[in-house]
Parts: sequence; C-alpha cells; structure tokens
Amino acid sequence: MEQLREARQTQPAIDFSALLAALHASAAQRDREGGHAAREKQWIADAGLLRLAVPREFGGTGASWAEIYDTIRQLARVDSALAHLLGFTCLQVVSIDVWGNPRQRERYLRDTVEHRWWWGNAVNPLDTRLVATASADGGYVLDGQKGFCSGTRGSQMMTVSAHDPATGKPVFAVVPTTRDGITVHDDWDPIGQRQTDSGSVSFARVHVARDEVLVRPDTPYASLRTLISQQVLINLFVGIAQGALEEARVYVNEHGRPWINADVAKATDDPYLIQRFGEMRVQTVSAEALALRAANALDDAWQRGLSLDAETRAQVALATSEAKIVAHRAALDAGEKLFDACGARATHAALALDRFWRNARVHTLHDPLDYRVRDVGRYALCGTLPEVSLYT
Repeated sequence: MEQLREARQTQPAIDFSALLAALHASAAQRDREGGHAAREKQWIADAGLLRLAVPREFGGTGASWAEIYDTIRQLARVDSALAHLLGFTCLQVVSIDVWGNPRQRERYLRDTVEHRWWWGNAVNPLDTRLVATASADGGYVLDGQKGFCSGTRGSQMMTVSAHDPATGKPVFAVVPTTRDGITVHDDWDPIGQRQTDSGSVSFARVHVARDEVLVRPDTPYASLRTLISQQVLINLFVGIAQGALEEARVYVNEHGRPWINADVAKATDDPYLIQRFGEMRVQTVSAEALALRAANALDDAWQRGLSLDAETRAQVALATSEAKIVAHRAALDAGEKLFDACGARATHAALALDRFWRNARVHTLHDPLDYRVRDVGRYALCGTLPEVSLYT
C-alpha cells in the first residue's frame, strides 16, 4: 500500500481523508442537483488520484489493482458517481497502456500525469452509430454519435470507438475532448449516478490522425481491459453497500426510536434491528471479500504481461463474475434495507438516503446479471470457463 500512500500524499492541497469528508458533506445536495461536479473533480485531482493507474516509468503511481479498487470503494461509500469517474479515468489510462504503441504510451501516459488529465469514455461497444471513414493520411474521419459516454463532460481527453463500414471492424482512437467537431451534450438525466457526466457525444467531420489510432491486440493480456472495467463496477457496488450500511448505522444511533412492541429503551437494543444490521454486514463483507479475491487474481494476471495464457485469464473472468453477482445484490439490498432499519422519517427528501439504492439500480443495469450467473453455473456444473466477450 506504500505506492497508494505516496499518491495520496503527493499533493498537499487535500489529503485522502479530507477528500472523503468533503465529498460526504455535499453528496446529498449534489445528488439532488445533478450536473457537473467540477469543484469536487478538482479536489480528486489535487489528491493525486488521477495518476494511480499510470505506470511509474511515466511518472505515475503504478499502484496495484487491489490498491486502486480500494480507493474506488472508499470514494463510492460517500459518492459513487465521483468514484465512477475516477474508475473510468483509470480504465482509459489502461486502454492506452495495453492498446497503445511505445510512442503513444510515452505521450499520453506521461501527459496524464503532467497535465492531470481527466479521461472520458466513448468506447460504448454496443453503440455503432459513430462511423469511421479512412482518410488518405492513414487516419480517420468520425461522424455520428455515441451514448453513455461516462466522464466526457469536463474531461481533457477521451478514448473512442467507431464502426468502420469498409472493414466491418471497430476503430479505436484517442482524441482531445475539445477538438473541432466534437460536441459533448448535457443530456444525462437518470435516477441515480447523476454526476457521472455520462451524456452523449456528437462527432461532425472529426479528424483522427494516424498516430492517434490505437490497435487492440488479440491477446489474453490486452483483453484484461474488459475485466478491469468490470471490477471497477464491482467495487462501486461494494462501496455503495458499505456506504448504505454506514449511513444506516449513524442514523439509527443518532435518531432511532424503538418500536412500541420492542420492550426496549433504545432502538439499538431491538433484537430485530440487530438482526437486520447483522444480515446487512454479512452480505457487505462477503461482497468485499470476493472483490478483493478478484482484484488479487487480476493483479497476478496483470503481472504476467504478454506471457498470460488464456486459461489463467478465464479464471480471472470467473472470479470477476462471482464477485459481481454478490456485489450487485449487496448494493441493491443494502440500499433498500437501509430504510427498513431507519424507518419512515429517514425518507425525508433532504437526507437523500435513497441515493444509495438509486445509484446501485442505475449502475447494476450495465449488463444483465443472469448471464453472469449462467457463466458461474456452467463452471460449477461442467467446469466450463467463461469465454472472452465484450463483458467477460
């Protein structure tokens, strides 16, 4: 954890503990208002967290995945939207690291540290409305739109995927968010995760130079990017569950009243309430344990680099699905049971305690849980490991 402490202490303007406290203090109000959290994103940058996933050779922290996900979980306990933004910046950094050539890695990774870049994500694989037309100089011209582009608003750079009709294959590239022809739309208005800047982006005759095009290798190592993405979501879910449990604990201790038939003086002595908190904790710590197990498996695979074999990669995919199933359920359940524990007065709108469930509900729809259960079931029954896909 020494690398992580270094990253958190690099910028004296705000340390990690102070960052968590500051985000928590405004989380409910910002959830109600939505919009773009420019001030809070600056705090995250000032805490040195944008360099976590950048290798040390380029001036970054080079933190392990277990350390990065620990940071994401802690942020998600108080603000899962901003934890999402940090996680997706780390994901785009990894995209450069595993898909970029040596010159691209040197250029973009070092500049991420030097300029403290936030990265936007326009690599929604299911949205093929953005078309790439090859240009004579070896680059492309982009026309069309992408949806669910997390982190694009307020970002300096973005990774993008587009459909090349000439080859039928996707094109991946890096572009500055402010390039001529790019319009980031303020059209993200969901019930939860309201400050993830996940609106749509339009591209009108946007030129991509040859040296901005990324080539995705067909190797087990390069395909770890998918699992890194999925584990970002897992740790968001775990953090949401932990945050809901903590908010419920604080509320009951400060405001709880025993039920009239409980025959106890304090709410915290109610046996049914104690049981409810016990169940919430067991579910939450189980989710965290599986998240840590999956992160450690990912770290082991990541360290193998290009020598990583397909079977080991598939074992990481299995551990990732197992963790995501439990974390998905824990986040939704904790967000609901919070109200069973706290009672009717906890539904006061100003408290915004429903944000935990709403945030979990929005994010757990990222991909269907049923197919993960299917993959785990196939392995349990037949020993069949998951195949590489857009989500596994």
